[in-house]
Amino acid sequence: MASYKITGGNKLRGEIIPQGAKNEALQVLCATLLTGEQVTIHNIPDIRDVNKLIFLLEQMGVTVKKLRPGSYTFKADHIDLEYMKTKDFIENGGSLRGSNMIIGPLLSRFKKAYMPQPGGDKIGRRRMDTHFTGLQNLGAKLTFNEDESLFKFEADELKGCYMLLDEASVTGTANIVMAAVLANGTTTIFNAACEPYLSQLCNMLNRMGAKISGVGSNLLIIEGIENLAGTEHTMLPDMIEVGSFIGMAAMTRSEITIKNVNYDALGIIPEVFRRLGIKIIRTGDDLLIPEQESYEVETFMDGSIMTIADAPWPGFTPDLISIALVTATQAKGSVLIHQKMFESRLFFVDKLIDMGAQIILCDPHRATVIGLNRQYPLRGIRMSSPDIRAGVALLIAALSAKGTSIIDNIEQIDRGYQNIDKRLQNLGADIQRI
Repeated sequence: MASYKITGGNKLRGEIIPQGAKNEALQVLCATLLTGEQVTIHNIPDIRDVNKLIFLLEQMGVTVKKLRPGSYTFKADHIDLEYMKTKDFIENGGSLRGSNMIIGPLLSRFKKAYMPQPGGDKIGRRRMDTHFTGLQNLGAKLTFNEDESLFKFEADELKGCYMLLDEASVTGTANIVMAAVLANGTTTIFNAACEPYLSQLCNMLNRMGAKISGVGSNLLIIEGIENLAGTEHTMLPDMIEVGSFIGMAAMTRSEITIKNVNYDALGIIPEVFRRLGIKIIRTGDDLLIPEQESYEVETFMDGSIMTIADAPWPGFTPDLISIALVTATQAKGSVLIHQKMFESRLFFVDKLIDMGAQIILCDPHRATVIGLNRQYPLRGIRMSSPDIRAGVALLIAALSAKGTSIIDNIEQIDRGYQNIDKRLQNLGADIQRI
């Protein structure tokens, strides 16, 4: 098991380019199963979770060719559905939560799909009800084999219908959309997720011949068609990386330019970091984070404590709550961090407290951060990464800390961040993989 050894306190400087978006990749790669024609995808991040999904698609019979770093072709003209009953599939698919989005495309095209119990980050309950109920509304029958921990979905025919989702689940919406594009009739999805990554998926499907209207809104109308064609698609830059680099620049008192961020797809993210007092200068599609000795948290208009909470898009993404929290530890002023969606995502704060941060964990969902305006710098310690986003928050804390830190279990970080150690070294960070 690998670890990062980080000597903190160095100011960073330079330019960094965000990788392709992990959360988009897991959706659009599964969408290649909807057609037997070739699909070309660019800006695919070279990260563990995405590489696992590509490997899984190959095992299922998809012909995958790497054109150059980040660019691949996929041709799903000979899918082996029997492979999905094997122990190998259960192990490979079960270790990757994103594998749940193969159900919609396979049901849509072959009227049959299998799914192992999904893995992923241990950040609390991550229910599959939205996926399952939506597919059942379209006509799928669901059974579960307890001995093999395998879900089976079958449908003689998928029929379009109206459905109101109980939650605006991004992956749930993606699964239902991919099932509905080849269904018989019209499907209307209300309370659909409307994240940019979902819009990217819908636009890609429309280029393949699908008829999806309402893209970018929470009301999607899908007219089912018989077949989809191939296409070419370029993924967005990863908004979670962009937010992570903003927080990192502020914490380390560094001047960093984040290149090609696709600003219009960042939503409220820059504004949330501005509320923490961080200066962000936009130049075209680049963001300059200038060096700041201190940054002061805003208060609300009535003078009450600033609250940063996650919410479905266009609200603040839950994947950046950990980054906002760690960034607030060195700000001037106090912040209430409210993680609404996952009840275990804040449990990494004990490590920040050990480093010297002043944080009160109010309950599993809320933490009050008392920013000390760098009066007491964080100190290096040994710690372990519990999940992808908390792992990068700890990495940022270590870069700003006094002394040396060791972060164990960095395989979690590798699942979502491409060559992060080498990219940070190029900015002047003292970080080694050991």
